[in-house]
Amino acid sequence: MNQTLESMLVESCAPTLAGIKPANLFRCTETPELFPAMFAWNRKLRPGGLQIRVLKRCRRTGSCLIYVCRRAWVQQVLAQQAVQDFLSGQGYDMAQGMEHVLCQLSRRLCVRSDFPHEIGIFLGYPLRDVIGFIQNQGQNYTCCGHWKCYGDAEEAQKIFDSYRSCTACYKRMFETGIPLLELIAAA
Repeated sequence: MNQTLESMLVESCAPTLAGIKPANLFRCTETPELFPAMFAWNRKLRPGGLQIRVLKRCRRTGSCLIYVCRRAWVQQVLAQQAVQDFLSGQGYDMAQGMEHVLCQLSRRLCVRSDFPHEIGIFLGYPLRDVIGFIQNQGQNYTCCGHWKCYGDAEEAQKIFDSYRSCTACYKRMFETGIPLLELIAAA
């Protein structure tokens, strides 16, 4: 692995680690070191409410889609009635809880030819933007950053800026030798 899992977490998941975003997603190459490293980091991060899991493993390309989340925050998002109604309408069985719903998302990533755009809900994107993206097929957005916004562009831009600033700050601190566990904000 050219990059360690620790450095990938800092680079790709700083907003989640900092507690300003419920979840992040990144792709990495599967190596023999990846799963033992994920297991070790999951064990270290779990007491802080964080979880790391593989959402998709592609044997053809040798890559994995890694999901890092603040479990309690994602559970709060999934508990919102409007979100439950939307995901139920997309075919999710919301009665089984977060773990089951994440397994359903994982299966959709693995078996569907089209990308399940409802994944934005699991990353903390506003529901109106996820619905707007699906209805507009990714067109007619008001601004674009970490996601395509279909609502208040100014507010979305502030959020995008906070994520970029957080990531830059975490990368600088990590590069100066501050360990990842010291960078993580308590939930």
